[in-house]
Amino acid sequence: MILSIIVPVYNMASDGKLNFCLDSLVSQTVEDYEIIAVDDCSTDDSMRILREYEEKYPDRFRAVHSEKNRHQGGAKNIGLRMAKGDWIGFIDADDWIRKDMYERLIRKAEETGADVAGCDYSLVYEHTWETGKEVVANSRQDQTGELDHDKRASLIMDGGSLCVKIYRRKTILDKELFFPEDIFYEDNALSNSYLLLADRFEYIPEPMYYYYQHDTSTVHSFSERRCRDRMDAGLIMLEEAKRHGFFEEFREEIEYKFTLLYFINTLFTYMPCVKPARTGFVKELCDGLRKEFPDFSKNRYYLEKTDAEEKKLIAMAMKSPLRFFVYYRLLWGYRNLRKRLGK
Repeated sequence: MILSIIVPVYNMASDGKLNFCLDSLVSQTVEDYEIIAVDDCSTDDSMRILREYEEKYPDRFRAVHSEKNRHQGGAKNIGLRMAKGDWIGFIDADDWIRKDMYERLIRKAEETGADVAGCDYSLVYEHTWETGKEVVANSRQDQTGELDHDKRASLIMDGGSLCVKIYRRKTILDKELFFPEDIFYEDNALSNSYLLLADRFEYIPEPMYYYYQHDTSTVHSFSERRCRDRMDAGLIMLEEAKRHGFFEEFREEIEYKFTLLYFINTLFTYMPCVKPARTGFVKELCDGLRKEFPDFSKNRYYLEKTDAEEKKLIAMAMKSPLRFFVYYRLLWGYRNLRKRLGK
């Protein structure tokens, strides 16, 4: 079998989201493929919809029900263990793809001998086949070809989304690249491993994946639990780098990516979005970063890529979480007041 498409599903039945995704998958032009849709204990009609597709497309569709809610990582792992294809693709159940996406990616990979091949994606706000106004370049041509040190370093810094790529199944299984379960942001934990353990990467600079933007998606939902999941993803990312032996070679890149994922993105999501926010959480966050990378502020990527105001706030937080907490609350309140007054 050429391709296995793994679809983690949780409560996607409403508004035709799941059907639109699955219709794009059963219409793929690639020969000899399977779709493994894993229902992660949905409480809506998602599993019923999956069974309908399995009945309609028995030659290519497998509907699987997880007995336990394991989040997307667990659902993906179930699919990986069942997959028979030479290539693996992942897609979120509220997104969709062009009917020739996988055919073109596989052709590109097999013609070049690549282990990973990807494309761009389009941000869309309705179910449409029109390319959205916002197109995200998910990779760059200078990252393609045989992967040397510089290209691998570049992929750590800017590797793009896992969902718009295909991967050799053999590499995934041989390196045991299974996702962390029971947390969100599982892709962030494994993205470096999925890319750096390849020998060659190729890329088609066209938006063939449609990334649906809606209020219930993970990126638009924030809580302390999700902030902690992001922290856990950062720690797993470090463990993965050490397990596969690329931590020391790419220490500076990994230090920055950890600082960004574990600390910066978490801190500046937590403070404005989580209510009630706690000083204790900010202190825990600072202590965790200090433990792993006490000299993070000297990192060249941190110095180049972090803006001056964020550096000031981060330095304040590292020195006194309480002072930072009070200052940030006052600053946020002042800015919101100005916005309401139209100034």
